[in-house]
Parts: sequence; C-alpha cells; structure tokens
Amino acid sequence: MKKFFKKLFKFLLILILVIVLGLGALIGWLSATEYQPAPIEPIAPLSDTAQEKLPQGAKLEILSWNIGYAGLGKDSDFVLDGGENMRAADKATVAEYLAGIGATIDEGNYDLVLLQEVDTNSARTYSINEAEKLASGDAFHALNYSCGYVPNPNTYFIDPFGKVHSGLLTCSNYAVEKAERQSLPCPFSWPLRIVNLKRCLLVSYLPIEGSDSQLVLVNLHLEAYDDGEGKIAQTKQLMDFLAAEYQKGNYVIAGGDFNQVFPGALEAYPNTHPENWIPGMLEEGSLPEGFSYVYDLAVPSCRLLNQPYDPADTVNTQHYVIDGLIVSPNVTVDTVETLDLGFENADHNPVHLSVTLG
Repeated sequence: MKKFFKKLFKFLLILILVIVLGLGALIGWLSATEYQPAPIEPIAPLSDTAQEKLPQGAKLEILSWNIGYAGLGKDSDFVLDGGENMRAADKATVAEYLAGIGATIDEGNYDLVLLQEVDTNSARTYSINEAEKLASGDAFHALNYSCGYVPNPNTYFIDPFGKVHSGLLTCSNYAVEKAERQSLPCPFSWPLRIVNLKRCLLVSYLPIEGSDSQLVLVNLHLEAYDDGEGKIAQTKQLMDFLAAEYQKGNYVIAGGDFNQVFPGALEAYPNTHPENWIPGMLEEGSLPEGFSYVYDLAVPSCRLLNQPYDPADTVNTQHYVIDGLIVSPNVTVDTVETLDLGFENADHNPVHLSVTLG
C-alpha cells in the first residue's frame, strides 16, 4: 500500500508539473504572438468596385448591425451572458445565419453598411470568411480581435473559443478615398489582455463631388465586459475624433454597437438581469456640441444571450438599446428605425438610418 501511494504521489506530481509547464508555454506563446496594432493603420480594400463619387446634398440609406459573427442567432446562448455555449452548434448553422444576414443587407439596397463582429478565420465560425462573403462596393475590414487561442472563461481548456480573427466591416456604394484603423484604449492588463479584443474605430473617408469636404464614416464596437472604465475612455476618444473631423468642415456619421444604453433606453427596457450583464450608459452631455445620438426605442436592438431566444418568456428575456449612430450638425436625420427581425440570425437587430448631407 505504501508503494502504491508513493507511485500515486509521483504520478500526481508529474501531472501537475506537465500542466504548469503546458500552461506556461501557452501563455508564453500567446504573449509572443499577441496582436499589437499601431495607433493608426491604413486598411487595404477587400473590394473596390464603387465608382461613383458622393454627390453634394446626397440622401443616404445606412445600415448598422452587429451580426454576432453569424453564430448567435435565435437558438443561441453565450457563456459570458449567463448561458452555456461559446459558438453555434455546427458549420451549417453559421452558414444559415450568414445567408440570412446577407439576404437582409441585399434586400435593403443600402448605400453604406457598418457591420460589427465579422469573422475572417475563426474556430467559432468554422473558418468561414464572413467578411469576404459580405463585402460589396468599396469594402474594408479592420481586425479588433486576433488571437491564436482563446480559452473558455468558465471551463478554460474544455470547449474553448480557440482561434479568433474578427473585426469591423464597412461597405460603401460610393467611392472611398481611404480607410484606416484607429486603435482605442484597451482596459485589460497582462495576461488577460493577450486573449481580449483590441478595440478600434474603422474610419472611411468619402470624397464629395465638387467640394473640399468629405464624409467621415466611423464604424465602431466599444468595450463590453470591462468594469466601465474602458467604455468611458473609448467613448471619449471617439467623441474627440468626431469633433475634430467636424471642425475640418467634414460631414461625420458614426455607428455601431456602443455596449452602452442610449438616453431613455432603461425606461423602455429595464435591466432585470444585472447579475448577468450590465451595459454602460451614454449621456447627452458626452456629445460634442451640436452632435446628436440617433436611435430607435420602439424596437430593442440587442438581447441578452442567457438562453435561446424566447420572447414569450418575459421573466428571463432581457432587451437593450445599445446600437445606434451619432451625426454631426451638418447631417440631417430623415428617419431612423431598428428593424425587428426577431433576433433570427443574430443577437442584435440592425438599425436603418436615412440622412441627407446638409
């Protein structure tokens, strides 16, 4: 018996040593390969088929949509929202969600499309290049999540995210002169930082025919699972940038997933599940002078992924309005509408904005 326990102790010691060394090797590899983008990087187009220059006084149809990497449709939940899963069940499900997302975009015939959480080569979406499939006109994709291995936050090495390459996709039917990736502050320190998103703004500059002014179009997806400081710092940088571009005489439109509720949204959709996820709050006073938030309270733009979608379950279903846009004073808002798609193919509903420049 004594010999048995001696062998068992030796086996356990070796096992612990192997685990520690393996974990150390993984952290070392992730640290060495950490995605560390520059503050500003030019973005090459995925496609560049738009020929027409934006006319003065143009009326524009714009769509902003967090597509949840085509892996978070009506049958999905998510571990960080109180659910159990990390991804869609299989590649066919992702393909089905992606086809539905693409059909919605195509049917709308939008001039400008701002998409968030668009994967290019991720284990969670079975290596489908979603950006390539959704790109049209002048299209640009900026990484905000690039990591060789992302563990499951609850079970670590069991059912991990694995490899993730994802980001923002902007498509324009009008010619884009240039696009760039602008890094936002990262609120996480090492080692959490190495497996977390590196948030950014995807900024597209559209020349206007017969004018020195440009349309500055900003695609964004701000921090989600931080303590709040990240959202605040990223929002400030966004607002400072918008104000600076407007001061140059440009038209400015920014849209995306703010991960913060818009003014009045908590009254429309009270947060009854604070134990799962609490969004930040956007204040009117945070806007540059003359700028406006543009959003729709009639339809929720996002749902909590604590369970598959069941709107009849009013006790456990949580809605938010965290998706919308910001426009400069020289942009006239004609209409704004959140499209009620019942969260069929994504955990967010798209926001459709009609504007006129001037």
